[in-house]
Amino acid sequence: MPPALTLKIGGPAAAVPPFLLADGSGPPRQRTTATVQATSEALTLAFVCDDTDAWGTLKGRDAPVYEEECVEVFLAPGEADPKDYFEFELSPLGAFFDGRIHNPTGRRESMSADLEWSARGAAWKAAVDAARARWTAEIRLPWAGLGYPNGVARPRAWRLNLYRIDRPRDGSPVEYSCWSPTLATPANFHVPSRFGTLRLT
Repeated sequence: MPPALTLKIGGPAAAVPPFLLADGSGPPRQRTTATVQATSEALTLAFVCDDTDAWGTLKGRDAPVYEEECVEVFLAPGEADPKDYFEFELSPLGAFFDGRIHNPTGRRESMSADLEWSARGAAWKAAVDAARARWTAEIRLPWAGLGYPNGVARPRAWRLNLYRIDRPRDGSPVEYSCWSPTLATPANFHVPSRFGTLRLT
């Protein structure tokens, strides 16, 4: 059963458990923790990624961040397994990607992406702390940018998953980890039935 998180609007940030490998086999070599916070204006997701070699070359918006190191957020309104969801990615250098995914069968081969879409008002920041061997990331998503201006008819339940790609430059295997393991081999984040549930109170 995918995990669930209950969050009070206007309350403190809630922590999710440390990420597991995407196939569910155990913890990754490099730990990732995350928190989620909701206000009446926005949803904010923050990550702390242990990393002995945080790197990237891409910059700007809508670069293919998933080809390097990044954290990712998949988000969809409602409690049902989504056929449509938002995708956000952020690299250690602050390169940001956002798009809308259509996945009618829940399988990657049927998936398509609207790369022209952008979340209006989204804000993000990332920083590498080499002394602590880690990097941090934060993504703020206004409800209005997700289609709910002024909180009108904003759903109380969302499907959510949080991910990380750690791509070592020393030849070690790439690690795909997440809050709710997708249980797919080879690794595949686009498994909507494995998204967790976020409930807002």
